[in-house]
Amino acid sequence: MATTSANRPVGELLRQWRERRRMSQLDLAIQADISTRHLSFVETGRSKPSREMILHLAEELELPLRERNHLLLAGGFAPVFAETPLNSPEMAAVREAIGQVLGGHQPYPAVVVDQRWNLVDRNPATGLLLRGVAPELLEPPVNVLRLSLHPKGIAHRILNLGEWRAHLLHRLRRQISLTADPELTELWRELDGYPCDQPEPEIGTGPGQIVIPLRLRRGYRELAFFSTMTTFGTPLDITVAELAIEAYFPANPETAAYLQHQHHPD
Repeated sequence: MATTSANRPVGELLRQWRERRRMSQLDLAIQADISTRHLSFVETGRSKPSREMILHLAEELELPLRERNHLLLAGGFAPVFAETPLNSPEMAAVREAIGQVLGGHQPYPAVVVDQRWNLVDRNPATGLLLRGVAPELLEPPVNVLRLSLHPKGIAHRILNLGEWRAHLLHRLRRQISLTADPELTELWRELDGYPCDQPEPEIGTGPGQIVIPLRLRRGYRELAFFSTMTTFGTPLDITVAELAIEAYFPANPETAAYLQHQHHPD
């Protein structure tokens, strides 16, 4: 669904987002505390929504800030949410917070990515994950999902590649369903075409699993990690809203001991 064109009627875009969220008109009307008749008129173009109504419906539909701006443009209004470059003076506090999280996570790997999984920043411990990666994959912009699943990337060192690949593709599909980003769709098609000689299980079907680990070959060792995603809680800027920090933690004592030793060798 192309929601990036301001030439499309705002009512049509709202209807498409409502359907994407699998909500009926009655569901959204109740949630937004408006009449079903009013919502129907907005979606069909019989009623021109105000700036406040567009933002209200976008909030109830949990749309990304970027898409809220697109709706405003389609409705004939100026965008509300800025997209400030991360290196600008106004973003000093954000950069400092990111630096504190990355530095504080040492000696475990952590990366900062944007909405399309392009690498924004990383801590030194990620060098452990990048060993043996083809140089062309490290040319900016570096996409961390491509880096993970490309045959010349980390994939050849991932012992549970089928399981990890299924996890990443599932997560990307879910993100596409929430954002309708066509670039993410193209990325999914690319990644789905990469070879994998292991079975890809259904997500969540592993016996006794709590999290899906990343099992990585490191020489004669096997290192195991699980990851968490952190985002800014109340963003009002598109750049901030689209940032995420993925932090890797050791999934067993052996991995923790190895990373600690690498950080503080005898």
